[in-house]
Formats: sequence, C-alpha cells, structure tokens
Amino acid sequence: MKTSNKSKKQYAFLVDSEDCVGCYSCAMACRNYYHHEKGVVWRKLYPLQEESYPHRERAFFSLACNHCENPACLAECPADAYTKREKDGIVVHHQEKCIGCRNCLDACPYGVPQFNEIEDRAEKCSLCHERIDAGHKPACTQSCPTNALRLVELSQLAGKKVVQYPAGHPKEEQINPSTRFILPKAPKIVRR
Repeated sequence: MKTSNKSKKQYAFLVDSEDCVGCYSCAMACRNYYHHEKGVVWRKLYPLQEESYPHRERAFFSLACNHCENPACLAECPADAYTKREKDGIVVHHQEKCIGCRNCLDACPYGVPQFNEIEDRAEKCSLCHERIDAGHKPACTQSCPTNALRLVELSQLAGKKVVQYPAGHPKEEQINPSTRFILPKAPKIVRR
C-alpha cells in the first residue's frame, strides 16, 4: 500500500534535458568520486531515441537512483541493507550488510542497483548523502557545466513545468520515483 510523504522533505534529481549537452561529466564525476569497479555504473547518460524525440538535434537523460517514495529495493532486501532516510528521503544502500542475493536487482523496475562481482554485493547511487550532510552538492550535480542536473527538494517544484514520467521512462506509480524531468523543446524551424 502506498504511503504519502507529502509533508516530508524529499530530495530528488532534476534532469533538465533542455540544457544537457551530453558531455558525461555527471557520470564521470560519480565514477571518480566512488572509484567503481569495472562494469559497475551508478549514473548513466541516455540519448533520447527517435521515438521519444524525433528531431535531428540530440537530447539526453542523465539517470541514476530515483530515491523512490516506496523503494522496491528496500522492500525486497532480506538483509535490511537498504534504508530510507526520514530527514530527506534519500534511499541508502548499506553495502556492508549486503548478502549478494540480487533481490534488489530483480525488484527495481528502473535497473538501478548494480552487482559488483568482485565484492559480491549490490551497489547503487547514494545521492552522495555524506556530501549533502557535509553541506556539499552531490558529485554529479556539482560537475554539470550547464546546471542541467540539479539536486532539488520536491515540494519546491510545485507549479513548475516538470514531469515525472517522460516518454520511454517506466511509469511506476506504486513506488513513486522522485526524479523529475524538464523535457527538451522541439527545435525551431529556420527559414531562409
């Protein structure tokens, strides 16, 4: 059963596809900060396919963990390796508790948790909660040269032109992902 977090603070990623230039700075900052093992990727940059954005210009979604209101990873973990922070809604994976069962990988409809074969455990984006607690931005948002990836508090987005489920992004209302998107605009036609 879905519970409401309307009165609680919920941090989220805001992905502004209008400003994203596809430079991969966000993904590289995450990788450099956490020193992931080969094959483990917490943030990915996806070019929008022609079905979603039928223009010659390119547009991108920078995606990582959605820090859902009702996280499937947390619900399916038998080792209590996931927690959702009350103060800001960040879903944290405690890798030291992970037993490597892969239930979270199967449960997440967004394919967020990654399996680290070397350490035999799951991993995922932590929204850099330790950086936030120290008063800093997440590594990915800090590195974005166009400010296309931002850390926001969901209640502050009320009334703004953002979407939760853009075309091509699975609509999972039961888990209620927190990531929000500003969609790219269709290019203007230039006539001579």
